[in-house]
Amino acid sequence: MAIKLVFLGKLADLAGSPEMEVEGPLDWDGLLAALHGPLGAAVQEQRTRLALNGQVIADKNALTAQDGDEIALLPPVSGG
Repeated sequence: MAIKLVFLGKLADLAGSPEMEVEGPLDWDGLLAALHGPLGAAVQEQRTRLALNGQVIADKNALTAQDGDEIALLPPVSGG
């Protein structure tokens, strides 16, 4: 079993796919290690949010995911 990463908006474009799976357990540093290049940089932006199993995480450094969990990566929302 693995952890499912779901990329929304521009993050899906950077990832080249709306989803990917990574081995667990996973913390913030492990997530960053799994995401390379522009995608990893975008996820580190302060306005990019994470949701673990549908709950937005206030502090990315507190991320702790286990096999079977889902992490959604939410880019900043632009309005107009």
